[in-house]
Amino acid sequence: MPPPLHFDALLAPHRSLGRKGFIILMSVVVAINFVAGLVFMLKGAWPIFGFCGLDVALIWWAFRANYRAARAYETVQLSGNELRVVKVDQHGHAQGWRFQPYWTRLETIEHPDESTELHLWSHGRHLRVAACLAPQQRRLFARDLEAALRILRHAPPEGSAAAT
Repeated sequence: MPPPLHFDALLAPHRSLGRKGFIILMSVVVAINFVAGLVFMLKGAWPIFGFCGLDVALIWWAFRANYRAARAYETVQLSGNELRVVKVDQHGHAQGWRFQPYWTRLETIEHPDESTELHLWSHGRHLRVAACLAPQQRRLFARDLEAALRILRHAPPEGSAAAT
């Protein structure tokens, strides 16, 4: 039986445009480009019609690449004996790190442009986490993870007489 989790987070990039919104947006882009291309074609500049179609293809490709990148996520789990981070890239390849929670330090680096970076430090190695979150969400995540680490460090060891 796995130890109970004191902290469990699934971090994924936010995409505000859903499938229905994407279809509506692409319909509007296609309609505008078709009308513009048709106007140029009627004025004798028929090659412009092809470039209007190229615009639509490039916009579709850019959104497709963006949605593919949104498949990436990371999990951060804290149990009594380890802090585990698993990062899964857009292709589904996972890479994991384990830290001893009593020696792990969370460092927040704040930049002048109000962006932040979070790093987990332990035994001379570090790992950047929560890069996919917006700055405000990253601050909240850091606060919650730091609180969970602090509670774990001050709790009696699991299985001891004080814990029962």
